[in-house]
Amino acid sequence: MANTPSNMLPLGTIAPDFNLLDTTLEKKRTLAELKGDKGTVIMFICNHCPFVKHVNAQLSKTAIDYQPLGISFIGISSNDVEKYPKDAPHLMKLIAKEQNYTFPYLYDETQEVAKAYDAACTPDFYLFDKDLKLVYRGQFDNSRPGNGLAVTGADLKAAMDNLLNGTPIDPLQKPSIGCNIKWKEA
Repeated sequence: MANTPSNMLPLGTIAPDFNLLDTTLEKKRTLAELKGDKGTVIMFICNHCPFVKHVNAQLSKTAIDYQPLGISFIGISSNDVEKYPKDAPHLMKLIAKEQNYTFPYLYDETQEVAKAYDAACTPDFYLFDKDLKLVYRGQFDNSRPGNGLAVTGADLKAAMDNLLNGTPIDPLQKPSIGCNIKWKEA
């Protein structure tokens, strides 16, 4: 397992737009149609990464808890599926069902969206406010495969709670750690 940290996109950055294949519905979806009324969590995830597998159950639960509060969740996989066929779109659809994803799981075939977000690893989390301005980026929580800490989603939940309550979000944020995004060769 590679321990790749987030690049930590500057706070205040406006969410780059996209039009990507939703593997669960088998149609293209845009940020404008998927954004939440109060906030939007964009996550770069993939099927095979042990760091993503480690948080999947709590990630699904967190989405279920916060979606009714006006925060949408969007999963995006940007890995090179030629070298990593386990991340192919037809398998993304199966993982979404298996993991009870209640959010769209989008396929970034060209990897342009991952580049626009300066995503580096899976999982990589971004929270945008209602105006799509970045207010949090970094880790789900302190748990990692093998470190013995419970997966809680505490860091992302604290940021979402502050956003919903209109209270300041701590700008000191810890980068996520995970597998590097599997970039295509140029």
